Amino acid sequence: MPTTTSTNVPYRLERAGIVMEPEPGNELEAEGVLNPGSGHDASGALYLLPRLVATGNVSRVGLARVLVSDEGVPVGVEREGVVLAPDRGFERGANNAGVEDPRVTFIPALGLHVMTYVAYGPLGPRTAIAVSDDLREWRRLGPVTFTYDDALDIDLGLFHNKDTVFFPEPVTAPDGTPSYAVLHRPMWDLGETRPGEGVRLPAGVTDARQSIWISYVPVEAVERDLAELTRWTRHRFLAGPEFDFEEVKIGGGPAPLRVPEGWLLIHHGVTGVIDNAFAQQQRVNYAAGAILLDGDDPSKVIARTAVPLLAPETEEERSGIVPNVVFPTAIEEIDGQHFVFYGMADSKIGVARLLHT
Repeated sequence: MPTTTSTNVPYRLERAGIVMEPEPGNELEAEGVLNPGSGHDASGALYLLPRLVATGNVSRVGLARVLVSDEGVPVGVEREGVVLAPDRGFERGANNAGVEDPRVTFIPALGLHVMTYVAYGPLGPRTAIAVSDDLREWRRLGPVTFTYDDALDIDLGLFHNKDTVFFPEPVTAPDGTPSYAVLHRPMWDLGETRPGEGVRLPAGVTDARQSIWISYVPVEAVERDLAELTRWTRHRFLAGPEFDFEEVKIGGGPAPLRVPEGWLLIHHGVTGVIDNAFAQQQRVNYAAGAILLDGDDPSKVIARTAVPLLAPETEEERSGIVPNVVFPTAIEEIDGQHFVFYGMADSKIGVARLLHT
């Protein structure tokens, strides 16, 4: 895979506080509130859609209005209940269930908030999609499927997949087709669900570490049928682990943000040891970095950070259900300033200012 040499990403993150933590006595939040999606409603009010983890590690997606100080900084939330629960068959297994880690992108061309989330069903984590025009009522489009690409010599639908998020506006795919682009992170070890199958890699891929891929959905197809958002095509590798803070794996974060330099992708990099892909980890370190993608062709990496923009340093980031985790999942603008919302040790939700350097 190509190596990126430029590390000139002119952005940094500055902590701004904690915006949400588990509510005492609330069983739905007994094992943490974390990794939120986000969006504005028709009135302009800002909301988080946090992952709420109940006893037994069962996740739901909640809705919480963000409270903003007079200085324009998020300082807390008002809860408005649960908007998505694991009540479909593809979200429930015999020994597990959950709707996890929502990423929410508002796509003006569709007039919809598009949520990608992890449906933790019978075969483990699988990407699914739901849509809403008000952040409160969500219509499931179902699990994602992947068109077969003979050049890759592999069926991406066989693999677990996480960290999926759509771009907010159509882009031109490498074949020239106007498309909705989506980032995702395939997990190549089939042995996780079928012991003995081991790691399978696409043709041309030699590094088995989990990396960021990009796929596309033709705009024309979505205009005919909104359900086409679940049928991803033209898959290609985008970025893999390259620097020390990404030694184990990387994954996408919030929806890419259009900036003067192109597309800014806040991502996470992982170091340490993963003991079991489906267990709550105790020996990892998650930090936030950034990747700049070409504004005309987001399948091209322009630059990326060689060191984290934000790493676990505070007590809330270092101690929790999964210690040493900074996990960015949402980015929103408030009074002309962008803020990144992130999971803190799989237990709380923090916020950081995004600043141009």
